[in-house]
Amino acid sequence: GGQLLSLGVITVLYVMGTWWRDIFREAAFEGQHTLVVQEGFCLGMILFIVLEVMFFFAFFWAFFTSSLTPVFHIGGVWPPVGIEVFSPRGLPLLNTILLLLWGATVTWA
Repeated sequence: GGQLLSLGVITVLYVMGTWWRDIFREAAFEGQHTLVVQEGFCLGMILFIVLEVMFFFAFFWAFFTSSLTPVFHIGGVWPPVGIEVFSPRGLPLLNTILLLLWGATVTWA
C-alpha cells in the first residue's frame, strides 16, 4: 500500500509540476500571461486541491464515525436497523470500474 501511495503522490506532483511549467513557459516565451495571472493560476489550483482533500476527508470521517461508533439514534448498530444491505460485487463494482476507467482516460487525455 505504501509503494502505491508513493507512486500516486509522485505522479500527482509530476503532473502538477509539468502543468505549472507549461503555464510559466506560455507566459515567459509567448507573453500570454502577466505575473498576476500566473499567481492566480497557482493559487486557484492549490485552493482546488485543498478543497477536494478537505471534502473527501470530511466525507470519510463522517462515514467511519457513524459506522465504527454508531449512535443511539440509529439503534446503536451499523448498518441501522431496517436497512437492507446489498452485495458490493454487483452494480457498485461496475460503477467503481467505470469511474476508475473514466479517471484514467481523462488523465491520459
